[in-house]
Amino acid sequence: MAAGYLEILRARHAARLLVGTLVGRLPNATAAIAIVLFVRAEGGTYSLAGALAAVYGVANAVGQPVLGRLVDLYGQPRVQLPAALASALAMAVFAGTGTSALPLAHAAVAAAGLFTPPLEGGLRALWPSVLRKEEQVHTAYAMDAVAQEVMFTVGPLLVTLCVSLWSAQAALLVLNVVGVLGALCVVLSPPSRAWRSAPREAHWLGALRSPGLLALLGAFLFVGIALGSITVAAVPYADDHGGDAVYGWLMAALGLGALVGGSVYGARRWTGEPARRLRVLVALLAVCYLPLTLMPGVAAMVALTALAGVFLAPSIACAFVLVDRHAPRGTVTEAFSWLVTMFTVGHSVGTGIAGPVVEAGGALWGFAVPGVAGGVSLLVLLATGRVLGAPAGRAVIAARSENDPNRAVEPRFSSGDQA
Repeated sequence: MAAGYLEILRARHAARLLVGTLVGRLPNATAAIAIVLFVRAEGGTYSLAGALAAVYGVANAVGQPVLGRLVDLYGQPRVQLPAALASALAMAVFAGTGTSALPLAHAAVAAAGLFTPPLEGGLRALWPSVLRKEEQVHTAYAMDAVAQEVMFTVGPLLVTLCVSLWSAQAALLVLNVVGVLGALCVVLSPPSRAWRSAPREAHWLGALRSPGLLALLGAFLFVGIALGSITVAAVPYADDHGGDAVYGWLMAALGLGALVGGSVYGARRWTGEPARRLRVLVALLAVCYLPLTLMPGVAAMVALTALAGVFLAPSIACAFVLVDRHAPRGTVTEAFSWLVTMFTVGHSVGTGIAGPVVEAGGALWGFAVPGVAGGVSLLVLLATGRVLGAPAGRAVIAARSENDPNRAVEPRFSSGDQA
């Protein structure tokens, strides 16, 4: 397993791009908890803290595909770095003015979310040009998914460390400065500066004109709902079995399961049709959610929660392969950004659904939501199996393309040609 990942990290620029992307995404991974802690330190209510965190999340969901399309049109450095600077500046305004002027606070947080650079989608667009071999790119997608789990586990710990050493305001500022440095590390790398999207046909829908991509977005909306509902359903269970410490163990176990599953999945070179493999992975994901409704003792529940996370990272990694296959020419960054956005939206919807369900039926019904959502995701994949399994035709290049006057191409493996 380690040999496969080391082979990728030894590739020129690979480690720099992976680490730079993870560091650059640190402000995004920690935004919710950092905003909540800062608002509470300013004397604001939990309702205000939640509202501001929600504003950031919605703005981020809107901004990612928009910025992704701009990256496809104008290249990574000309979009990623200005966006990172704008996002950090907006968060600095929020940290400096606090919550005394609520309209300004909401506007600053919205701007910070809107201009968060699409580094995640950008990295996945770069992997083919860095690694060259298709099987290595698929492994890199899995390693990328695993690394995201590490970031979302370590990130909140870094926030609390900054708060304990300095203040919540300093945490906001430091994390966003670090994020800009990460983005700078990526966009100054030779692969990022050299990368160009394929010439594309001008179309207002962009990547969304691909039926295969729409099918994936529909499926992963419900995967996001499943994950978001677990984070809420675990709260009443933890309250009945030991409080915050138990909740922390459950969330850590969920991340650990995804980490282990993604690591094992990425260590193997898979053959066969990825659409069929994704259906199997999502089916296993849905099945592993069902035992949560048993709600056993803490030790067993932690183990079941870890099991529930095992097939998450493999499902996401397999979806990346299909996104690359079905994204129309010249829209690869936008397509990856749409998947991230839809997953994020689903997570938010899941938390919103689980709240009333838990209030009405307790933790048991709350833990039933992930299984139902996982089942619906599988049904979407089954219903669109013909679309996802069909060879993805590329959009015809218009006589006057939107981008890339030098006609550079983005290395891809999805259809046997460079697209």
